[in-house]
Amino acid sequence: MPSGRAVNGPDPVIAAGIGVRLGRGFAVRAASFRLGAPEPGRSVLGIQIGHPAQATAIIDLLAGVARPAYGELRVLGHDMATVRGRAAVRRRVGVARRTVRSLPWLRVRGLVVHGARLARHGAADRQLLAAAILDELALTPWAEVPLRAVPDAVGRRARLAAAAAHQPELLLLDGILDGLELRDITALAEAIRALSQDSGVVLAGCDAEALTLACDEVLVLTDGVVVPAGR
Repeated sequence: MPSGRAVNGPDPVIAAGIGVRLGRGFAVRAASFRLGAPEPGRSVLGIQIGHPAQATAIIDLLAGVARPAYGELRVLGHDMATVRGRAAVRRRVGVARRTVRSLPWLRVRGLVVHGARLARHGAADRQLLAAAILDELALTPWAEVPLRAVPDAVGRRARLAAAAAHQPELLLLDGILDGLELRDITALAEAIRALSQDSGVVLAGCDAEALTLACDEVLVLTDGVVVPAGR
C-alpha cells in the first residue's frame, strides 16, 4: 500500500487534564494521555470505555469535531481549544466508526475512492490508491458490492480502508472492533497494526480483549478518568 504522510513533531496527541462533555454530563472528567509518534512496533493507543457514546465523544474531540470543555489538548501540534486548530486537524486525520453515518448507497470501491478524494489526489491516482488499499485489506472480492449488502465485519473493514485512503497523519477509530466475532477482530486488528506503520492510531472501544489484540498500549476510562490498564 502506498505510504501515508509522516507525522510532524514527536507526539501526535498530548492531553493534559481534559474534560469532554456528553449531553448534560461528562464523558471524560480529568484525563491526561499521550500518543507517541509512529514507529515500528509501537504506535497504536487504545482507550477502553464503558459505553459506545463515550468512545464517540473522545474520537470526535480528537478529530476536531468537538472542543474540550477544559484542560489542554494538542493534536498534530494544534491547540484543540481554538477554531483554527480544530479545522487544521480535520484535514489531517482519518476517522473510521463502528456504525455508518453516511454514503450507504456506495459500493465498497466507491467508499475507498471517496476517502482518497479527500486527500486531493487526481482521478487516476485515486483509483490506484484505492486498488492498493482494497488489496491490502483483503477487500478486492467485495469491491463492487454495495455497502448496504456487505456483512458488518466487511463494512467496518471498508470504512477503515476509506479512512486509510485519506492518507491521514492520525487514524481515529470509534468502536470499530466492538461486537465482532474473534476471527473478525483478529483480522481487523492485523489491518490496524499494518496501517499504524504510517499513521498514529487511537482506538476507542468497549471490548478489552479486542483492544489488547490491536493496541500497543491500552488506557482505561473509569469515572471519567483515564488510567493505564491493570492499575
